[in-house]
Amino acid sequence: MESIKGKIFTGVGVVIVIAVFFLVFWLLFYQESIYYTQIDNTKVEVLDSGDMRYEYTLDAYNENGKEKEITFKTSRELKEDAYLKLDVMLTRGVKSWKEVQFDKLPPKVQEYYNK
Repeated sequence: MESIKGKIFTGVGVVIVIAVFFLVFWLLFYQESIYYTQIDNTKVEVLDSGDMRYEYTLDAYNENGKEKEITFKTSRELKEDAYLKLDVMLTRGVKSWKEVQFDKLPPKVQEYYNK
């Protein structure tokens, strides 16, 4: 009887460890967040070397209006006042970005930029 209880607890423990492993793996490598920002070229830093010569540190907002400061690099200086949609990963930072029109921003983000 005790060996059956031990096997059950061991089995449950193994399942929990595997579930936690996959959750952490997903959070670190697959979970993405979308943020939106507006380019301000007074906040660009020109780097000395490498392909990505421009580093931006800008305030960005998710679709609910939550603010986060995000830093990302580009190979060129971006168009002043352009709106960007940023794909952000927890471990890699900004994975990709693309320019979007103001009317494509979520309503909460539009509210911030209408001020």
